[in-house]
Amino acid sequence: MTGVPLFSIRGLSKNFPVSRVQGGDGVNRALRGINLDIREGECLLIAGSNGSGKTILMKIIAGLVEPSEGEVLFRGQPLAKAVNSLRSSLGLVFQDADAQILGETVAEDTAFGPRNLGLNREQTTERVDAALQALGIEDKRDFPPRRLSGGEKRRLAVAGVIAMGCGTVILDEPFANLDWPGVVHVLEIIRDLKASGKTVIILTHELEKVLAFADRLAILHRGTLREDGAPEEVLERLKPEYGVRNPLHRYKTVRDCTWLE
Repeated sequence: MTGVPLFSIRGLSKNFPVSRVQGGDGVNRALRGINLDIREGECLLIAGSNGSGKTILMKIIAGLVEPSEGEVLFRGQPLAKAVNSLRSSLGLVFQDADAQILGETVAEDTAFGPRNLGLNREQTTERVDAALQALGIEDKRDFPPRRLSGGEKRRLAVAGVIAMGCGTVILDEPFANLDWPGVVHVLEIIRDLKASGKTVIILTHELEKVLAFADRLAILHRGTLREDGAPEEVLERLKPEYGVRNPLHRYKTVRDCTWLE
């Protein structure tokens, strides 16, 4: 994790117009002056309460939303110039996995990304087979996605990302609305992605479930980056107003902070 950062975020702000109320300026400042580097191969946990700006930051990094100010560099290039390489390098797993399921079967859905990249039938089939096996859902390849559990749907979303050959995976609130087995399934995915050398960015407020896998912890609060560093050091500076529970109130060390046994 040396050299040029995978992503360099500089002076990033995002404003949305809102109705003027009682003398306000009519602007919702969703992000304010964010500066952040993301290194290749690291697992970065971005924590913050609902409304802190995590999801909009993810969308800007992925090139889905334009910032109001500042810029994002991908491998040293502005996103506008790196859009083609970014498209095949970064995959998103949204909080609502159903929103990104498009295929009639598990295999068809996994094949959607590789086909869009222009891979031929043989290449697509190879990637789909490998991705479904890696995510442990090869036995459900002919199932309609609606028959999958919440955890399995997230596995399917990640399978599509893996089939595209993405080296970076962003997971937005990956534990939302999951029961214990679903959380464990997702944690197994994160563990395996990290072990395979992928860059993993996790957006969550549930530190106790996943902090053990993080190389770095960043805290967003009201659109501002308040903390960024080693998880142990950030937790020492964690403030109640950030809306993020400190898991060390229940766990002895950061490495204990996981629901994966």
